[in-house]
Amino acid sequence: MNGEPTRSTSDAAEISDGLRKGLLIGAAVLVLLLPPAVSHLPSGGRPAATGPQLHAVARAANFDSEQPSADARHMANWIATSGDNQGMSFVIVDKKAAKVYVFDPHSQLKAAAPALLGSAIGDDTAPGVGDKPLDDVLPEEKTTPAGRFVAEVGKDTRGEDVVWVDYDAAVSMHRVLKVPERLVALASPTKDDNRMSFGCINLPPEFYENVLRPTVDRTGAVIYILPETRPLAATFASYHDVNAPVELAQP
Repeated sequence: MNGEPTRSTSDAAEISDGLRKGLLIGAAVLVLLLPPAVSHLPSGGRPAATGPQLHAVARAANFDSEQPSADARHMANWIATSGDNQGMSFVIVDKKAAKVYVFDPHSQLKAAAPALLGSAIGDDTAPGVGDKPLDDVLPEEKTTPAGRFVAEVGKDTRGEDVVWVDYDAAVSMHRVLKVPERLVALASPTKDDNRMSFGCINLPPEFYENVLRPTVDRTGAVIYILPETRPLAATFASYHDVNAPVELAQP
């Protein structure tokens, strides 16, 4: 004999049972301590734009010689940084400034132009307005809605080609109608007379034909219409740390 005590079969079974219980308790503690896995895909399947990854570099959209509003610059920089345009060109409609900016997929400005917008101030579409005859649309329903839209080329009721913003609401971007007061307003240097449409975005014909339409045809486009009655954060999931970008987006 070597002097060491021997364990009985029942002792060995008790030890084995204790080890199993210890492992189960340890696993349960780990489950409680570790954070749960969180899906970053909303119900629509599109990644939630809640902010850049820790390694992301803030990028600046290139406005060339244009002097946009703070909201328009912030929005363009956020798109350049986040890639929310998903490889397509993008359009920013600044309602407060009555101006439209068209960018290529690399956040380089292609061109900018004045625009005529809905005569009513507001950021929402009136329910059912897209199904109404124009004569039945109330003054307060003539809004240009704010939001993110994917451009689609189509035709309006006059047979003219347009870039649809929201087909169901009958909101599109198109050449300015050849109505004297609209032509005068669009050509004037002030934005104060640019609110006169039923909600559509009226553009100079050469800008529509040479910039907007070819861009949508070639690369597709996401249209961002900036709000005028609420802050950007209430309409878009843009984050705030793109206000001082350190890298210029390049073609």
